[in-house]
Amino acid sequence: MELGIFSKTFQRETVEDAFEAVHGHGLSCVQFNWETAGLPGMPDSVSRELCTRVRETAANFEISISAVSGTFNIIHPDAEERRCGFQRLRQVIGSCQYLGTSVVTLCTGTCNLDHLWGYHPDNASPQAWKEAVASLTEAASYAEEFGVDLALEPEVSNVVDSAVKARQMMDEVGSPRLNIVMDGANIFHDGELTRMDEMLREAFALLGTNTVLAHGKDLERDGEAGNLAAGTGALNYELYLNLLGNLDPRVPLILHGLDEEQVVQSVTFIRSHLPTGESP
Repeated sequence: MELGIFSKTFQRETVEDAFEAVHGHGLSCVQFNWETAGLPGMPDSVSRELCTRVRETAANFEISISAVSGTFNIIHPDAEERRCGFQRLRQVIGSCQYLGTSVVTLCTGTCNLDHLWGYHPDNASPQAWKEAVASLTEAASYAEEFGVDLALEPEVSNVVDSAVKARQMMDEVGSPRLNIVMDGANIFHDGELTRMDEMLREAFALLGTNTVLAHGKDLERDGEAGNLAAGTGALNYELYLNLLGNLDPRVPLILHGLDEEQVVQSVTFIRSHLPTGESP
């Protein structure tokens, strides 16, 4: 299991400086965001030259780019806003061949227009589900065109808010290019934390074979997505890491939800809790 981090954790002037910081913490991969290279997270265009620079810089620091972020509100009610989002997603997907990655991460959208990770009661409506299916089907067509895998993330405040719904969504879209980001801190609704172990096992049973990326962060309480550094909250990391250890060893664990000052603590925590024989 490779251990990596969100590239945005290290706020630097250049991508070279950011990757040097990643390497300096003994981490071997990143979930890349274009902000690290001075562009918007969802850029209107990405040059082949910049992709090459990022790829070569990563290689120079012995870092693999496990995935690139392609997150936007795929069910935004404004048709023009959604159209622009898909144009940018196509740019991100198309850049993967030059960037040196084959995974693009997605969320499943929300009816909350103030916050991409904000809850809205209409997220559970048949209309929101229908729009998410249509949007993910369109996204999957881009992925199939460019030979890239998409990875959606179940999250309590978005349309796909559970492992069960994630499985249903993947089956409904029906594309082998649609896969999963596993984040154990994101799946607990109000009152479900007491069922943590059962729900983690269920998530891996339903989604484990389709997991291409995992996030390592923590949560303070149920009812919202976790946003704490790994090891500082309530997640049963012994179980979570054991379940991850049963997946394809190529699935990386990406640290998330932490400040730069917490990186050493989180890396130490993860490494000390890995199942016997694991050495990221």
